[in-house]
Amino acid sequence: MINRGKTAALQEIERLYLVKRPRIEARLAEFARLWQTGTEEEIFAELAFCLFTPQSKALLCWHTVRTLIEKDLLLKNAPARIARELSRVRFRNNKARYLVETRQLFASNGSVALRPRLRQFADPGDARAWLVRSVKGLGLKEASHFLRNIGRGEQLAILDRHILRNLCTLGVIDHIPTSLTPKKYFDIEKKMQTFSEKIEIPPAHLDLLLWCKETGEVFK
Repeated sequence: MINRGKTAALQEIERLYLVKRPRIEARLAEFARLWQTGTEEEIFAELAFCLFTPQSKALLCWHTVRTLIEKDLLLKNAPARIARELSRVRFRNNKARYLVETRQLFASNGSVALRPRLRQFADPGDARAWLVRSVKGLGLKEASHFLRNIGRGEQLAILDRHILRNLCTLGVIDHIPTSLTPKKYFDIEKKMQTFSEKIEIPPAHLDLLLWCKETGEVFK
């Protein structure tokens, strides 16, 4: 049974959803359009963003991706040159290397092509599993984040510290795990999906809602 404190937390979430739902729906529609009509470079930019986010602030990571695009570095140049632009991203040398290796993985006629690979997977969970196996530096959270951001993973959970903290407050999980093994990740994801169905807020909506509650904006 949910105690009074957690009932109050749920009421707060429901009130916030009434206010933020139009913006959340608009944001998710933008993600869907990216897959439908965006360029391959725009899709790759979302993957770069998700490669950069571990232990770094999301807003700064996106600003960094925009800088790489503006300087024509996202699809060109070596890790050492790219790393110089990642001053706001933790572990920048490793992440610059991951970016170049990922670019090579999706290389096509001097550019990149992600759609042909991802279209092979009808199930978002299978696409996520392949990304985790194939893209160095991309874990379950980051792969889920990327697929959601390109309109291909709205049922997947993006279990960052904001989401885990709120799931604990809401009574969905008993405690915040010190580490997330795949087994723990899938277990919490299932609990979040069940909770989402119970309160009638879709998983992708709930993720953006909880992120907004923590940061004050509907972002990525």
